[in-house]
Formats: sequence, structure tokens, C-alpha cells
Amino acid sequence: MPGRDKDSYNIRSVENALLLLEALAEEDCKCSLAQLSERLDMTKASLFRLMATFENHGYVERGQRTGEYQLGMAAFEISQKLLSKMTLLSKARPIMSQLVRQCDETAYLVVQRDQDVLFLEMADNDQKVKVVPLAGQRFPLASCASGKICLAFSKENAGSVPGSPELQEELEQCRTRRFCVDHNGVGEGSSCIAVPIFAAGEALAGCLALVAPSFRVTEERIRKELLPALKAAGETISARLGHNPYAVRTRG
Repeated sequence: MPGRDKDSYNIRSVENALLLLEALAEEDCKCSLAQLSERLDMTKASLFRLMATFENHGYVERGQRTGEYQLGMAAFEISQKLLSKMTLLSKARPIMSQLVRQCDETAYLVVQRDQDVLFLEMADNDQKVKVVPLAGQRFPLASCASGKICLAFSKENAGSVPGSPELQEELEQCRTRRFCVDHNGVGEGSSCIAVPIFAAGEALAGCLALVAPSFRVTEERIRKELLPALKAAGETISARLGHNPYAVRTRG
């Protein structure tokens, strides 16, 4: 039935199960049925049945003493299998490690997910003072450097980018400079520098970002050290994904 809206095919129980898994994944620690019930607006009885099913398959674990729930090892295993199959990750990881050795700051691979950016992968540094790890966290597109890179370069955002004249001007600067810098966008006292990563043609594959405490991210260090290294790393990943910037520039 081609005319039917895809939402009409939703199975409510499956949708609730997925919402529950997403809620558990977003929690920093274990949580109770009462907390999940309030957050998801679902009855405790419904949640308990879903939890029992997940627990039987290893996707959820329950504390014997507290009765609180957290994601289980089966969820971790399936996520690792997915990540291991992603071409972008496999191409980016060694370059990210090299970038961290060069700059001694934390590097992230960032991708767009709906109207947010997801900090997908992290390569950490050995500094004593660090920004709280961001892997797995999401931020609104317009709130941070990585999100603005996605707004500026992603075809799916073309012609539909809302915002003030100031944001539009900043996005135009991103396109011209091919990088973006923010302060406090991903946390108080933090700074982020992001560059685009392209796949074959002009398709945006994601962003490569350096995140560090703001006191280490001076304008001089950005200009002389961090930005040249970050741009070179982003171009290397893009090349490994099949992007040819010369072919794009000369296309007309």
C-alpha cells in the first residue's frame, strides 16, 4: 500500500521498547522503574514486562540489592559490532590517534543525527586537566562548532537552516574558512575546533573536532598548532573516504 504513511506501520509495543532502551542509554548511572515511568510516561507494569524481556536477553541488567536497571553487555556487544562495520570510523580512528599525539588534546568524530550532532568516537589525551568526556552525547546543531559545520556543509540542511542573521553570517564564514571554533558550546570552560569530513563527491560524512579546556586554547595556539593539524587530519580522512577536493573545485 504505497500511499500509506510510514507512521501508520508503527508497532506501539516495539516503539515503547526502543524508547526505553534510548532512555537507559542516556542515563549516566542506574535508574529505577519509578524514574523511567515518570520520564517516559509509561506505567510501571508495562515497563516491568519490557525490562524482564530485555533482562532475559542480556540487554538490561538489574541490581540485586537496589533493583535499579542499567544497560547490559548484550547492548554493548551489538553496538560494538555496528561501530566496527562503519567505514567512517575505521578510516578515522588511526588519524584521530595521530592527531592526539601531535596536539595532546582530545579528538572527536562527530556526525549529525536529526537536529543534533552526536559525538560518536573519542581519542583521549594524557593531560591532567581535561573536559568531561563527550562520547555518546548530543548537542543541538546551532549550539556548537561541530553542529555549525554540519549546518554549513551538509546537503540535507541546504535551504532549510533556520536562525538569526548572525547565525547565517557565521555559517557563511564556516564555508569560507572551512572550520569553526566555539567556546562553552559543549560545556562551561571548554573550547571546540571543528572541520568537515567529506566522502566521495561533496557529501559531508561528519566532522573532526578537538575539544580542550579553554585556558589551553589560545588564538595563537589555534592558528599555529591546532588548526593546521586538525585541517590536515580532516583532509586525510576525507581522502581515505574517496573525496577528491580538486575534482570538486574544478567541476564548474
